[in-house]
Amino acid sequence: MANKIKLGMLGLGRIGMHMANIEIGSFPELYEIVAVCDLIEDRAKKLGEQTGAKIYTDYAEMLKQEDIEMVYVATRSCDHFMHTMMAFEAGKDVLLEKPATISYEQALALYEKANKCGTPRLFVHQQRRLEAAFNAVKEVIDSGKLGKVYEVNTEQNGFQHRDDWQTISEFGGGQLLNWGPHLIDQSLQLLGTPTYSLQSYLCQETAGGDCEDHLRIRFIGDNNRVVNMSISGATALKEGRSFVVYGDRGAAVYENGVLKLRYINPEQVVPEIISNPGTPGAAFGASGTYESEFKIEWVTEEREVNVEGEGCLMQYWKHMYESYRNNTPFFIKDTDVLSIMRVISEVKAQNKKIMK
Repeated sequence: MANKIKLGMLGLGRIGMHMANIEIGSFPELYEIVAVCDLIEDRAKKLGEQTGAKIYTDYAEMLKQEDIEMVYVATRSCDHFMHTMMAFEAGKDVLLEKPATISYEQALALYEKANKCGTPRLFVHQQRRLEAAFNAVKEVIDSGKLGKVYEVNTEQNGFQHRDDWQTISEFGGGQLLNWGPHLIDQSLQLLGTPTYSLQSYLCQETAGGDCEDHLRIRFIGDNNRVVNMSISGATALKEGRSFVVYGDRGAAVYENGVLKLRYINPEQVVPEIISNPGTPGAAFGASGTYESEFKIEWVTEEREVNVEGEGCLMQYWKHMYESYRNNTPFFIKDTDVLSIMRVISEVKAQNKKIMK
């Protein structure tokens, strides 16, 4: 394919090097890395030698390279806004690593400069909208098998004594800006309404620095559905991704690559449950003493969700290429990113002081 997107890579740390070597490199027919830049020259040389790209340690100099169409900004979170604005001023489009910025106000300012007629294009790397587990759970909710869904719990847990820059607020650290953009995006999709209120708390438990490594956000929708979102780097059990969904006809649980469902037979009509104000009998059980005598016909399902290598996340690059070259609608809208950043700013406002 001759019409490859010509990329300049800025920031060759964990994300930049990993994405360049594995994900972008998996689509040589779609992308070509023509420039690489990092403050650490050895990193730039290493990737430059692998890709044949021009090597820079000065971002402003890289932006002068005429054949760069899009800059992939994968620097520290606190620098995303500045580096994206520099690219816009140089007439370059941008793929921006999450979080888009460190505040809602910065995100608004970026979109004022992008994605309008005659302005640069901006994509944000919110690839976990494509996560297999999330989409399996959302499919179950949308199927109606569980009836009216009233509560969803989503968690990302682990246990680390973390001590890198992502534990320091000066650089945009903390789990709210790390895993937060992904789980907030998924939570807003699972909530099923654009109108909600939220409650939150942030804690620092096992990490260094001055940021939260344990947090909870509760989204309360005007549709009476609640989504409880949890991220923790201080949880020694129940590690990894998990979902629990409760509906008035059943429930679903996802954990360790397995999705389990238990729900009332869709063909079975549940009669109206009418409470009896009289004195109950002396026995327990489904005998009219405290439980309806209606006999539920349960259906159970269990299946593995293929998350090996999270290959589904790689499809982000195909979607972005199609949007960039062929103007197809992108699956992450500008309003989606702004909604994520609005939540982050609101949670920060609710938690002026992080609990320790």
